[in-house]
Amino acid sequence: MKILIVTQYFWPESFRINDIALALVERGHEVEILTGKPNYPQGKFYKNYSFLSKSTEFWNDIKIHRVNLISRGKSGGLRLMMNYLSFAIFASFKAFFIKGNFDKILVYEPSPITVGIPAIIYKFRKKTPIYFWVQDLWPQSVTAAGGIKNKTILNALENLTRWIYKNSNKILIQSEAFRNILLVQKVNNNKIIYYPNSVEDFFVVQDPSPEVLITLPKGFKIMFAGNIGESQDFDTIMEAAKIVSKVNKEIKWIILGDGRKKTFVEEKIKQYNLMDNVILLGSHPVNSMPGFFSCADCLLVSLKKDYIFSLTIPSKIQSYLACGKPILASLDGEGGRVVKEAKAGLVSEAENPQLLAGKALAMAKLNPQELREMGKNSRIYFDANFERELLIDKLEYILNYE
Repeated sequence: MKILIVTQYFWPESFRINDIALALVERGHEVEILTGKPNYPQGKFYKNYSFLSKSTEFWNDIKIHRVNLISRGKSGGLRLMMNYLSFAIFASFKAFFIKGNFDKILVYEPSPITVGIPAIIYKFRKKTPIYFWVQDLWPQSVTAAGGIKNKTILNALENLTRWIYKNSNKILIQSEAFRNILLVQKVNNNKIIYYPNSVEDFFVVQDPSPEVLITLPKGFKIMFAGNIGESQDFDTIMEAAKIVSKVNKEIKWIILGDGRKKTFVEEKIKQYNLMDNVILLGSHPVNSMPGFFSCADCLLVSLKKDYIFSLTIPSKIQSYLACGKPILASLDGEGGRVVKEAKAGLVSEAENPQLLAGKALAMAKLNPQELREMGKNSRIYFDANFERELLIDKLEYILNYE
């Protein structure tokens, strides 16, 4: 098949769609990408990229069509809206001029929903079927993560979302719990297909990395990796770290990543005198994550308390499971269900720092054998539900026959 992937984010930005594209090429398919200039999550263009930089490049035999956009900046509301709309406008214009015919269009939507617009423009030109992969529910996630309550804006986004779903041939959902929301949005149930996230094949169980270990503090290491954003509820994490520090100073909270809440975390570290307890290690290449994970005693995943977030399986859960580590979770709904069902760790409800602190202290009291058992359970569950080749097989089947 010849497949056009439409995504606002792509390599060198670190998103799951990168590996999906590589996997499809490995299977013999021809893949091209319609995407923007990389600027996530720092909010400024990556080195060698700019508003006026080249619009076509190749990566691992994948042709990438890059369009201009307004960078995210500090991700304030107006700037973020400009970022989303500018990609939709420039990518829609580009869709008129992409040469060749594609058999299928795969749209990757971790936000914004507007990524579907250029795909529909191309569909109108070439009658190519669209497979729209929903990672975030709109407009609900705009309210949950962005705090937007204006009914006029939300109604407009609701109408846009329904239009995009209507013009997509199939809707893939990363969590089965998304289905009811889409049904309310008048999506035919026959169009909806459960298709969860997997991870790159370098996420594996491995022995602790000596090179990483010497860079980490002594003690029981709770590690978070990913976006330091509003949705990840660092308010609760920092309050829990403060509580834990008064009981057990040997518990260390190690944070890998960057994002709009990083300054907040830095301020809380100083305010709560947690310089020895919370360690920020900055951003690192995604392929270095298994080495970091191997040196952690458990891995932390968190989300704010919101009905929409409770329907989501955060993609880092698959990464954590694949590396065979115990998981400490502060979230509701589907994500917590997976951790419990896998018998892979301890779960506290979202936005409950006292309970998260209690679970962290309980995790630190487990003996090595109990922690190893949780880690084994993690990998077993991953292999049965989220393994990469298993899900690429499923995607090929969906694109061929659904």
